[in-house]
Amino acid sequence: MTFRCLPRERKKINMDKPLAKYLDHTLLKPDATEDQVTRVIAEAKHYHFASVCINPYWVKLTHQELVGTDVNACTVIGFPLGATTTASKVAESQQALADGADELDMVLNIGELKAGHKEAVQADIKAVAEAAHAGHGLLKVIIEAVLLTDEEKVTACQLAEAAGADYVKTSTGFASGGATVHDVALMRQTVGDRLGVKAAGGIHTKADALAMIKAGASRIGASASVAIVTTED
Repeated sequence: MTFRCLPRERKKINMDKPLAKYLDHTLLKPDATEDQVTRVIAEAKHYHFASVCINPYWVKLTHQELVGTDVNACTVIGFPLGATTTASKVAESQQALADGADELDMVLNIGELKAGHKEAVQADIKAVAEAAHAGHGLLKVIIEAVLLTDEEKVTACQLAEAAGADYVKTSTGFASGGATVHDVALMRQTVGDRLGVKAAGGIHTKADALAMIKAGASRIGASASVAIVTTED
């Protein structure tokens, strides 16, 4: 299979920014309440994080609370397994964008990737990428690296790039492991400066976050964002 980038012009990823702007302040727990979501939104506004990442049900509220701020509304698609149909991922994406999402974090079809069905994986990502960009959104593709070999991680990143994604992301945080420095470095080596790399899962401290950034992460997904930015050097 020949990988190629879509003709859409890609912007180089800015790696020189405040630590807070690397952080997607995340609350994806299934039992998250409105009060908890509202608190996370307030924290993101106070610390000027890159985004608030919440489940699709909370997108409309999050968007309303973030209007006029420098914080984006981010949500997840096909989460956390990636095994929903392409049509359902597209519909979920369109609804999230209509509700005010700026960024979509989509789980690719992990089983199809491991089976070597590259065309199906790329087509799945491409359909969501087209929906995201039609709605002026940004797409991050979660590859769930802990379930993949290094060869499969590289293939996943290549497919995401060929399909028109804006970022590749290590993990959902719901599998058996999260981000590692090795995986972030491998993903950055694969996509160069053409795509962003988001490290997520198990990042609890400022030292963790800085190690991921040093390895090549341009975005960090964390529920511990406040602790990360308030820890003294």
